[in-house]
This record gives sequence, structure tokens and C-alpha cells, in this order.
Amino acid sequence: MNKIHLICNAHIDPVWLWEWEEGAAEAVSTFRTAVELCFESGNFIFNHNEAILYKWVEEYEPSLFTKIQKLVKKGKWHIMGGWYLQPDCNMPSGETFIRHIIAGKNYFREKFGVEAKTAINFDPFGHSRGIVQIMAKCGYDSYLFCRPSQTDCQLPDEVFVWKGFNNTSLLCRRITGGYNSGLGKAAEKIKGIVEKEPGKKIDMILWGVGNHGGGPSRKDIADIEKLIQDKSDEIEILHSTPENYFSDLKKHGGKKIPSFSEDLNSWAVGCYSSMIRIKQKFRLLENELYMTEKMASSAYFQKLLDYPAAELSEAQYDLLTASFHDILPGSSIQPVEEMALRLMDHALEKISRVKARTFFALAS
Repeated sequence: MNKIHLICNAHIDPVWLWEWEEGAAEAVSTFRTAVELCFESGNFIFNHNEAILYKWVEEYEPSLFTKIQKLVKKGKWHIMGGWYLQPDCNMPSGETFIRHIIAGKNYFREKFGVEAKTAINFDPFGHSRGIVQIMAKCGYDSYLFCRPSQTDCQLPDEVFVWKGFNNTSLLCRRITGGYNSGLGKAAEKIKGIVEKEPGKKIDMILWGVGNHGGGPSRKDIADIEKLIQDKSDEIEILHSTPENYFSDLKKHGGKKIPSFSEDLNSWAVGCYSSMIRIKQKFRLLENELYMTEKMASSAYFQKLLDYPAAELSEAQYDLLTASFHDILPGSSIQPVEEMALRLMDHALEKISRVKARTFFALAS
């Protein structure tokens, strides 16, 4: 019997056509709804990634955060992806990608005791081949993404093995049906995909209303449960996680999986020539942060000063936020551009003071 893994999520851009305060409010609202439905619905599983959103919930509604921790332990809420956020996957340095993964993994390990094995970047505008090696060496075995489309990047199949420069590899799936579903339209989306592609042994479908939509709804869950019952003699449909999908794919996927050894580029290329101040300041911040860390490490090991971990960590989080896939490419509204420039100036000011203090310590 064929099997379909349903991955309920709620794609939330921290900023885009709104500023971060509105993104934080949307994260709290969506997580609140998802928590209620996880407690109400027996088989339902909610999936969500991006540590920055969880940090906002932890700060602004701690009682809700505690409920999420309980649901994670019960297997009703799945920590998906495990990065700090979904960055642009073309322009940041390799070091910045590693920091996204480490910051996210450390946070989810500390707060929830879990570590994701499938990396998630639904929304970025293409993906550098160099991140295969980074993800594989950071403990990931699979990758889930949506862009670029087949029109923009010819892949041998929607499921493929992506090979990195050093012969590392990841099992990948490009989602062609989008990561969202309209409110009350999830069962309709699932039924349409099942009827369009009836021969797949193992498949995955993403559903849930995205930005400002609130993720799952009671109607969607009820409609899906009815669909599961109606199709039970023909196909197994279950609420699931990306890790479970990839595990099933490896065991029972059937056909041989082809490989691909190039970049996954590109989509919305015009963004990369917009908001030049963002791009210039981002690269400056990367270089200033990494150089100052090396200086401070040298001074620390010579016992010339205490390592400024808190200040450099604060600057790093500013850097990671500024690498978001609707900030760094330049695809957000002007207030977000202004916010991002302030954010990076804040980090640069922090770093400049640390650098001066470190310089005088080394000069001594």
C-alpha cells in the first residue's frame, strides 16, 4: 500500500511586508492555535522550525512556551529544521551558515532536548552547493526545500541525492506543491495530489496556512481525518514529520534515486541587485565579527582579558537575523530595510568597542 506523510506547518516570515514586531505577534498567535489543536486532536502533529520564533514565544508568552515543551516530549509537536532561521542560501559565507546551524541546534537541544536530522529551507531563492558539506558535517542527512522550480533549475527528479564538493551528500526533496494550503483547503490539496500522482509508494505533502494565516485549523484537521478514513483501503495517510518521511523513503521508496552535483540556483535573481546598503553592511559585519573574535581569542589565551562572549554573541544574533532570506536579498519593504541597517549598526558598534578593548590588551 502507498503511504503519504502529511507535514503540517505554518511558514512564518519574521519580517517581509511587515516589521519584526508584527512577525513576533503572528508567531505567538499561530503557536497558540497549534498548541490547542495538538492537545485536542489525537493523531495530529505540528511541525515548526526557526529558533528565532521560539525565542520570541519564550520571551513574550512563557506559559505557552512551557506547553510546547510538553508537546515536544509527547511527540505531538516536532522541532523541524533546527536552524536559527531560514537565511538567504546564496550570499552568506560558509562560516555564517555554520553559525546558523550551531545557534539553532544549541537552542533546541537546551530548551527541548532534541536535534533535527532534516534541514529545512522552504523559502530561500536558491541554494549554494557548498552547504551540502556544511549540513552533512553538522549532522544532517536530508534536506527539504521548494525553490528553485524545475523551470529555473533542471533536476533529475524531485527526490535526489545532492552531492557536495568534498563527496558528502544529502538525500533531498524539492516540494512542488508549495509549503502552504488555503484555510479549510488542506484536504482538497491532499486529495488533488493523490489523484494526480497515484503511483508513488512514499510521498510527502505540506499543509497549513502560512504568514498571517495561523497554521492548522479545526476544519482542516476534521476534513483530513475524514479523508484518511475514506482512503484507508487504498492508501495510508498519516500525520508525520520530515524525518519519518525520509526514513520511509530510504526503506521503501522503490526506484533508484538519481544524484545531482551543482548549485540549486536561482530564483528571483533581481533581488540580488537591490538594497545594496544591506548587502555591503552585511559583508562588513561578517568580516568585523570574525576578525574581532580571533583577536579576542588571542588576548584571552594570553590571559590579557576575559573573553567577551556575551557582547560577541549579541552581535552574532544580529548578523544571523540580517541574513534572513527576505532581508539580505532585498525583498522586504523599506521599514524592514531601515530596521536591518539599524540592527547591523548595533552589532558593528558592539564589535568596535570590543575590538578597541582587545587591541589595547594585545598592545600591552
